[in-house]
Amino acid sequence: MSGVGAGAGAGRWRRALLALLVTGSLVVPLSAAARPRIPAPVPAALAPLTRTTLDAAYGANRADAARASDMAAAHGDTHRAAVDRALASPSRHLLSFDGRGSGRVTEVFGDLAHADRTAVLVPGSDTSLDTYDRFRNGALALYQELGRETAAGPRPAVVAWLGYETPGTVSTSVLTTGRAEQAAPNLRELIRDLRAVAGQAPHITLVCHSYGSVVCGRAAAGLDVNDIALIGSPGTGADSVPALHTRARVWAARGTGDWVANVPHVQADLFGTTVGLGTDPMDPAFGARRFTAGSGGHSAYFAPGSPSLTNLARIVLGATNEVHGD
Repeated sequence: MSGVGAGAGAGRWRRALLALLVTGSLVVPLSAAARPRIPAPVPAALAPLTRTTLDAAYGANRADAARASDMAAAHGDTHRAAVDRALASPSRHLLSFDGRGSGRVTEVFGDLAHADRTAVLVPGSDTSLDTYDRFRNGALALYQELGRETAAGPRPAVVAWLGYETPGTVSTSVLTTGRAEQAAPNLRELIRDLRAVAGQAPHITLVCHSYGSVVCGRAAAGLDVNDIALIGSPGTGADSVPALHTRARVWAARGTGDWVANVPHVQADLFGTTVGLGTDPMDPAFGARRFTAGSGGHSAYFAPGSPSLTNLARIVLGATNEVHGD
C-alpha cells in the first residue's frame, strides 16, 4: 500500500473510531439510566486467604449471595435474585462475591488447594452477574475438558474471575485501556491469593477472552503466571509480547468466524484519550505463539469438541508440544 493510501486508510479508521465513541457516549448513559442500581450487602470482611481459610471464605461468600438474593427480590429484580440464589447453593465455591450494581464474583471449579494446574478465565465486555451463566458455562466446559485430558494425571482447577466492571460492547470504554487499568490490580491480587492457597507449585494459565485480554495485558508485568492465552483479542494495549514485560509464554488464537478480526488496530488521540488497543495479537509482529481455534465465532472458544477448547486445555496442562499451531 502506498503512503498516501495508508494515510487515507488510517484516516478512515480514525473517523470510524470517532463515530463509535460518539455513539457510545449516547448509548451507554441511556442504558445505565434504564437500569437502577441493585442493592446487596457490603461483602463480608474475610481473613487473608490461605489453604486453611478457604472453606470459611466459600461459606461466607455463599451467605452473602443468599442475602443479596433476598435484597434483589425485595427490590423487584427477580432475575438477579435467581442468579444470586444459585450462587448461594452449597455446591458453589465462591472465592469472592459482591452483588452490588453490575456485580462481581470469583468461582472455583475443582480442588483449588491441591490443584497443580490452574486456569484463570478473564471475561470480556458485557459480562456481569446478569449474564454470568454464559461466562460460567465457558469455565465449566474448560474444567470438564481438563478432566477428560487428565484422567490419571495432573489435578486441574478452573477459576472464573468476574472481578471488574466490564465495558459494554458498544461504549466509549471498550476502545481504551481505562477499564483494564482499573482491573489489573484486582487480577494481580487474585494471583497472589491463588499462590497463598496452593503455594508455588501450580502451573497457572490466564485465559483472556476479548476485552479480558486487555486486562491481562495491563496486569502481565511481573505477574506470577506461566502462560497467557489471548482468545478473540482486540489487542492488549501493547505492541508486542516483549512490551508486556512478562516471563509467561503468550499465546493467541482467533476463530475464522470471529468479528473481532475486523477491529481496527490503530491508535488515535481523541479528546485527550488514547483510543485503540495496540497491535493485533495474531499479527506475527506481535510475537505470540498462535494456535488453532477453528471456524467458530466470538463466543465459541469454549464450545465442547472445538479445536480452541482442546488447545486451551493442552496449554493449561503444559502439553505445549500437543498444541496445534495456526
